[in-house]
Amino acid sequence: MPADSAAQLEAATRACAAAGARLTPLRRSVLALILGAETPLTAYQLLDRLRASHAGAVPPTVYRALDFLLDQKLIHRVESLNAFIPCVEGGAHRHEAQFLICRHCGSVEEIDDAAVSAALNAAAARGGFRADHAVIEITGTCAACAARTAAASQIA
Repeated sequence: MPADSAAQLEAATRACAAAGARLTPLRRSVLALILGAETPLTAYQLLDRLRASHAGAVPPTVYRALDFLLDQKLIHRVESLNAFIPCVEGGAHRHEAQFLICRHCGSVEEIDDAAVSAALNAAAARGGFRADHAVIEITGTCAACAARTAAASQIA
């Protein structure tokens, strides 16, 4: 496991303890899988990977762990992919999530743009609406894929 993933797991353990919640070994394993993945993972991809260390894992086990990790703000659900990624802020309590999703390689980057959040909240407030949760998902081409496409077009 990369050093930054190990540090994130330890920070998650501390955040859960501070919130009076327990990051059980199974929940920790699910979080470790998400932290170590290069792309978002679906619940069934997590289940397949989890069975290497927890042979008796079944779908409800994974879904309960995901619900806990979502409640603790340790992961995000990328709605359009029905998959999960680590929360950049790991346990910070905010209600907006902004994602850039590459349609070529499947990478997802979480961004934290206060101006986007402020604009959404202001627009909602003008309509007399108070947002509890907002997820913005922007699909396009990441910088790496754009560079590969540009390089390939120069060769052709």
